[in-house]
Amino acid sequence: MDQILAFAQAHQAAIIRTIQQMVEVESPSDDRDAVNRHVEQLCDLLSGEAKLTRKKGAPYGDHLLVEFTLPGRRKQGQVLALGHTDTVYPLGILKTMPWRVADGRLWGPGVLDMKGGVAFFIHAMRALRELDIPVAAKVVLQLNSDEEVGSHSSRALTEANARKSKCVLVLEPGTGLTGKLKTARKGVGGYDVKVFGRAAHAGVDFSNGVNAIVELARQVEVIAGFTDLAKGLTVNPGVIHGGTRTNVVPAEATVEVDLRVARLRDAAVLEKKFKGLKAFDKRCRLEVSGGLNRPPMERTKEIAALFAKARAMAAELGVELEESATGGGSDGNFTAGIGVPTLDGLGTVGEGAHAVNESILIDRIADRTALLAKLVAGL
Repeated sequence: MDQILAFAQAHQAAIIRTIQQMVEVESPSDDRDAVNRHVEQLCDLLSGEAKLTRKKGAPYGDHLLVEFTLPGRRKQGQVLALGHTDTVYPLGILKTMPWRVADGRLWGPGVLDMKGGVAFFIHAMRALRELDIPVAAKVVLQLNSDEEVGSHSSRALTEANARKSKCVLVLEPGTGLTGKLKTARKGVGGYDVKVFGRAAHAGVDFSNGVNAIVELARQVEVIAGFTDLAKGLTVNPGVIHGGTRTNVVPAEATVEVDLRVARLRDAAVLEKKFKGLKAFDKRCRLEVSGGLNRPPMERTKEIAALFAKARAMAAELGVELEESATGGGSDGNFTAGIGVPTLDGLGTVGEGAHAVNESILIDRIADRTALLAKLVAGL
């Protein structure tokens, strides 16, 4: 048996304990103190194993940089691992969604996305250290505090560290219950389209009003038509606000739109279309804001080569590794977007991200931890 896999199997109980400890310290994105409690927990856990640097992420919690102490005399270049400490769940969710072990799975808020993946990486680095396996590059784990809410405070730090790195390993969960890695992700963005009409009494002065909701309804139909499934481009009018009372002709109405693009060039086309929207009723005025938040992670030959290396290493562990593309975004979109080879989905295997059935498969803990260790040692 592969020595790293054997190590991971022998230490599986310890990995599970680490995951439990992390899950039971809740860390919703919008609660800075809660996130920082989790960051402090990680600092205590990693004390003596790595150089730890906290970066302010106001208005969110601190971002954490972990530079591991690993075997090997000379370090050339850097490998960056990306994770996040925040979750989508409100504080107190453990009361109704507690940590538990059942049906061959670990359950709890953030266990899949992505505290389990972070725990795997920590134990993978411990395997390299305890087995005295040399690592040729400096290894830095960056844990962002605001990934679930757009990474606005961490993006610059992520891109700066990626530029110093020869590749990036993203600890997001794999795709599906086979744990496919992610070699492509859609870019993610959004637009707000606001219509300004004119208010009037709906019974007494109806003709003097300019109905913003009616205008918006026509705009929504146009916006929905921007979707082009053949190009992997989706535009979803998702939330509408408008009006004050039924007896008032509405003066304002807004639609919030989600967009996903498989190719960066399509984002520019969409921007032109949104900026080019014109009012059907010339008495209305439109205001358009927004754009692309995360660039697409497009499958390049460098990403394909990185996946091929991971697949070969997984085969040594007895695992047939597959790849996938996804419509969701991660911080790996930023690193791939600036041209750094990025391999995503290296974390847990399970299902139910952001949902009450969030869980990971216990029998995939050891091989995923071993794969991370082998990748770091082989890069």
